[in-house]
Amino acid sequence: MQCRVVGAAHMEIEFAIKGWAAWAPGLATPSHWLQWASAPRLPVGDEQPAVAQMPAMLRRRLGPLGRMAAQVAYDCQGDEGAPVVLASRYGDATRSLALLRSHALGEGCSPADFALSVHNAIGAMYSIARRDTANFSSVAAGPASAAAALVEAAGLLIEGAPEVLVVCYDAPLPGEYAAFQTEPAASYAWAWRVGPRSAGQPWLGLSWRAANDGRADAIPSLPFGLDVLRFALSADDALERRCEGARWSWSRHHG
Repeated sequence: MQCRVVGAAHMEIEFAIKGWAAWAPGLATPSHWLQWASAPRLPVGDEQPAVAQMPAMLRRRLGPLGRMAAQVAYDCQGDEGAPVVLASRYGDATRSLALLRSHALGEGCSPADFALSVHNAIGAMYSIARRDTANFSSVAAGPASAAAALVEAAGLLIEGAPEVLVVCYDAPLPGEYAAFQTEPAASYAWAWRVGPRSAGQPWLGLSWRAANDGRADAIPSLPFGLDVLRFALSADDALERRCEGARWSWSRHHG
């Protein structure tokens, strides 16, 4: 794994994707996703994955977002003991909003629902189901949460982890929260097993710097995290996304 300081405000990391999985309504298999990457669209629908690998008692505690995240984590998981980084801009906002409504009406709030509303709850449920004592961390960095997760994973690889499972997931904001949606709304989850680049093997680079040229951010056609997945599955050589004063540049290298 490499991390380079190109300048005072320009950093770059390099990594390889060792395996991947993704799930969204209407997109449940690798072949579906590869076709989607050549003609991307916003996933629509209310289907939920089965998450058959998780014990039923734990699976019933997960909402739709948690089920998507758990499904791709199971489908992509590697060796036991590998660190896991989870990334979501909003987390389970549906559960959080329901709790706030109950509180506003003077009703009691379920301790179980509160425990499952925090940002790291989905990762905790997954680790409990697997009896996994590895390092789990949860990242929320606005629209660039997927990029922040890769930066977190890079740090773990530099510290000596052979690979890191990165899980990125989000869903449309519910109810009154929908007015604050700043990207196209979609439900999706994906997972990558990332490791150091190897000689002769393809790898990706991610660099970032301040976007201080005065240009306004373009209105995207896909949410940041879903566009990152599209890039990884496509044959494109580069992807650039600008958001909240930063410019994130992804590059593909063929070894």
